[in-house]
Amino acid sequence: MAKSSGMGDNLYVDGFDVSGDIGSLPRISGSLATQDITNITQSANARLGLLRDGGIDYGAFWNPGPAADSAHLSHRTLPYTDRAVTYCRGTTLGANAASLVGKQINYDGNRAPDGSFTLAVNTLANGFGLEWGNLLTAGKLTQGAAGNGSSVDLTAVSTAFGWAAYLHVFAFTGTSVTVKIQDSADNSAWLDLSTATFTAATAIGSQRISAGPASTATVRRYVRAVSTGTFSNAVFAVNFVRYDVAGHA
Repeated sequence: MAKSSGMGDNLYVDGFDVSGDIGSLPRISGSLATQDITNITQSANARLGLLRDGGIDYGAFWNPGPAADSAHLSHRTLPYTDRAVTYCRGTTLGANAASLVGKQINYDGNRAPDGSFTLAVNTLANGFGLEWGNLLTAGKLTQGAAGNGSSVDLTAVSTAFGWAAYLHVFAFTGTSVTVKIQDSADNSAWLDLSTATFTAATAIGSQRISAGPASTATVRRYVRAVSTGTFSNAVFAVNFVRYDVAGHA
């Protein structure tokens, strides 16, 4: 596979596309705590994997608005509640994306000697760690009515370790929109992935759903995002994570 740069990326925070105000992402981290279990019979270290963790840190340019998706308006309150953050490595359908649910722990401004003013934001995962998946939308998908998204080929025939999915809704006009995930073995016959339906959305926001801890749910080769509901405008993005090993939540 060809190597690529980090240009043309996006960053979404709780249904806000702050990409235009972000200059760098110095840390996109997924980590695993370990416990040393080396005993006296062994000649090298032995370890157990423990809790997963993660964080996404980024640097924002000063933009006080009035654009609704400006970094300042969406970060200045430093909320105590969890935030959903998704970094998109490109915005093509099926592109790799990293998501987490976590705490925004700071919003630190820095006025440099040259007069530039930037702000540093750190987010720490809370409960699920950092998860890499694939975009089921080409960046942001705009729909004027309910419909099916394009399919993404995950290449492996199927896995039986479950899944997680992240939804960002950036704009909405109507009664509600419900986004769900479907899978297929042949890219032709589609079925709803069990429990993979987000709560109906009526405004800007974000959600995370999963098959649950220790899931053995099978995810087939092809997946797509499907919307239902009554609306005239819905703009959203979906990052889908198919687990390749057991033990995720």
